[in-house]
Amino acid sequence: MTGLRSWLVRRVLLGAGQTVAVVLLVFALTEALPGDAAVALAGDQPDPGRIAAIRETLHLDRPAHERLAAWAAGLLHGDLGTSLTSGRPVSSYLADGFGPTLLLAALTLLLLVPPAVGLGVLAARHEGRLLDRLISSVTLAVYAVPEFAFGVLLLTVFALRLGWLPPTAVGYGDDLLAHPAALVLPVVVLLSRPVCSLARLVRAGMIEALASPYVAQARRYGIPGARLRYAHALPNALAPAAQQLARTVDWLLCGVIVVEALFVIPGLGTVLMNAVAERDVPVIQGLAVVFGCTAVVLNLGADLGTYRLVPRTAVAA
Repeated sequence: MTGLRSWLVRRVLLGAGQTVAVVLLVFALTEALPGDAAVALAGDQPDPGRIAAIRETLHLDRPAHERLAAWAAGLLHGDLGTSLTSGRPVSSYLADGFGPTLLLAALTLLLLVPPAVGLGVLAARHEGRLLDRLISSVTLAVYAVPEFAFGVLLLTVFALRLGWLPPTAVGYGDDLLAHPAALVLPVVVLLSRPVCSLARLVRAGMIEALASPYVAQARRYGIPGARLRYAHALPNALAPAAQQLARTVDWLLCGVIVVEALFVIPGLGTVLMNAVAERDVPVIQGLAVVFGCTAVVLNLGADLGTYRLVPRTAVAA
């Protein structure tokens, strides 16, 4: 227990440092964006005097370190800032887009583990044979295709040519569960790469576990094959997959942005894209910090899960 406590303290301190780094990096990157909200608000033919007045009104003329200090102080009190273009709190943008994004991510994670584990175990059971080579080749090929390209391909075939599924979520509003057909293509795109990467990790872990001395000893005791695979080998094979699952959630934060833009889903990705187009820096910063801090928390949880599965590995880390 003492070892777990000291490990947890180290990981929490590391997570706090990562959170501070995320805040500083987000501010630096948004400062590097070309143009600003004053130019966007000034219209198609901006007048320099009007731009200067808007910048003064929005406090964009203040030095960067002062704006960073004010923004960081607000974050410590749970204030993500206020939109420069609409005057709305950034938290209201999060509330608007949270539902569709959470739905896509939850469906993806819910459907992710069974096929990934099943394919990995199936490939490991037939190591070196035709089925193993087929699964490995297909998963490697699908993983190599970028989400946007795969989404365009599915949209072209199943929505535009065959007409089986709607091409976008336009007209459905925020209640996407009432129109499940609009979720099929986005969820398939989000599932494609994580299923492949997790399946390959589970395959490698299962092959290693099935060749281990404790499994050989279990065989000598007459433990049946199914129990041997799923009760003894599989839990040890899932330790590296737990870390990959956390990285998958990180990836989902980026993948959802692409998918929402492609299929016109009104989630956080769409909010972020609109904010970038309008140079609405507080909204960009608020969403980026939320995404970054979520990634830090999820990785901390994955580290804890790996520690519980394989304590020695966690302590060594």
